[in-house]
Parts: sequence; C-alpha cells; structure tokens
Amino acid sequence: MKKPHVIIYTDGACSGNPGPGGWGALLQWNGREKTISGGEPATTNNRMELRAVIEALRTLNKPCRASIHSDSALIINAFTQGWVDNWLRRGWKKADKKPVENRELWEQLLDAMRPHDVEWVKVKGHADDERNNRVDRLAVEACKKQGS
Repeated sequence: MKKPHVIIYTDGACSGNPGPGGWGALLQWNGREKTISGGEPATTNNRMELRAVIEALRTLNKPCRASIHSDSALIINAFTQGWVDNWLRRGWKKADKKPVENRELWEQLLDAMRPHDVEWVKVKGHADDERNNRVDRLAVEACKKQGS
C-alpha cells in the first residue's frame, strides 16, 4: 500500500540564545492542512528547530512519506551529509570528539522518523517562501508567549 505524502514546513525561534523559544510546523496533505506550535521558557534556537520537526512527525497518525522543509542548515545537513550516521557510529561524538549537543532531541527525532519515509528539503530562511514564512510567524508567536 502506498504511503500518503505529507509536506511539512518547520521552524524554530528564540529570543536570546538561550532564552524563551518557540517552534511552529505546517502539515499539508490531500488539499488539507494543519498548523501546530509550542514553546519553552528557557531554550536555544537549535532545540526549537529540532522540537518543531519532532512534534510535526509525532502528529502523523500513520506511516507517511514526509517531505520536511526547513531553513535549519544543522538539521538538513545532519541527515543529507551523513552527520547523524557518523555520530551514531562514534557513540554520539562529533568529528572533534566532543559530545553531540541536544542528543536527547536527536534521539527523539530518530524515533519519530522511524515509521516514515523522510525526505529533507533545505529552504532559504526569511525569503519569499510563503509556507516557510508562515511557520516562522508561528514560531515567533509561540516564542513571545514564553517571554511574557
């Protein structure tokens, strides 16, 4: 059986790094869409970028083909350039032998990806991609709620 295709846009935001943060995601399938967002009072931009992808994948209630669009070079490169595979092979150590930051979130992301066929798509941040701009606004709004 063919897995449904879901287009996912994600973004994270932080006011100060660390500081209050927010994340947002847009999921589109079969002409429908859903937005989700959330935040944390004390976090980093990278943590919010990761959380956005994790929560978007956790929203899917059956195995899907997921095209994940992100402006996070860290997340895109981690998968498209084999960084995650290298981290796993080295016991969650980077090439410089230092521990991978936010390991628990990377592990949650790998777990959330497991039932899905994931494709990674790099988008240019703060450009003219309307869906990317929408998730940026969701993340910024969620961030502001954490800071108030």
